[in-house]
Amino acid sequence: MTDEILPNSTVTLHYTLALPDGTVADTTGSSEPFTFTMGTGVMIEGLEHALLGLKPGDHQELVIPPEAGYGFPNPEARQTMPRVNFPENMELEPGMIINFDMPGGDEAPGAVVEVSDSEVVVDFNHPLSGLDVTFTVDIVAVEQPLLNS
Repeated sequence: MTDEILPNSTVTLHYTLALPDGTVADTTGSSEPFTFTMGTGVMIEGLEHALLGLKPGDHQELVIPPEAGYGFPNPEARQTMPRVNFPENMELEPGMIINFDMPGGDEAPGAVVEVSDSEVVVDFNHPLSGLDVTFTVDIVAVEQPLLNS
């Protein structure tokens, strides 16, 4: 049986996610490595595709463009809301991230873009949309799914 990453493999890795300017957005750092199963949607599709064929011990720097990563910003994801929809004592500032309750019961984060006395503009695009992101990965372990015989 192969030890390379295939579709449906369970992968354990350390990773660092960096923005185009080198700022680290997320990392496993010195904590426990991250484990996920390929194809379950836990990782972005472009990263999963780039991991295929890697083996334990491999170290790679993978640049993922927006079309394979977090997508491109959608202008319709910017919403203007009445200021009265927010608690009166809430100090709203551009850049603030707020979780909003969605109709289906889920929560969605939104970034405050603009604030006036009467309105608040909130951007629901993923904060990494439109960016080339770089994942530096160190593959720790690869497990293949058990085959029913």
